[in-house]
Amino acid sequence: MNKKQKMLKKTAKRAKARHNKHTPPTVKKYISKGDRAKMLAQEQAEMAAKANAAEKAAKVEDGQEVAVETAEQEEATQGAEAKASD
Repeated sequence: MNKKQKMLKKTAKRAKARHNKHTPPTVKKYISKGDRAKMLAQEQAEMAAKANAAEKAAKVEDGQEVAVETAEQEEATQGAEAKASD
């Protein structure tokens, strides 16, 4: 390799190293305080809605379990009344 080729090779290596070292900046769009507050309020409203839906579903399931228990109790009392009347 002659002197000129060596110089080109070194400059290319340096340029490659500089390029590898450089991380492109991550540009994020500016979000104003008001917009951030709106987004936060919306997220909280969604979370509250999900929580309310889960509570309602749990209440419905509990209601069904209670209804089954009361039906079983009624059958038991009717059976006891029938035996008592015999």
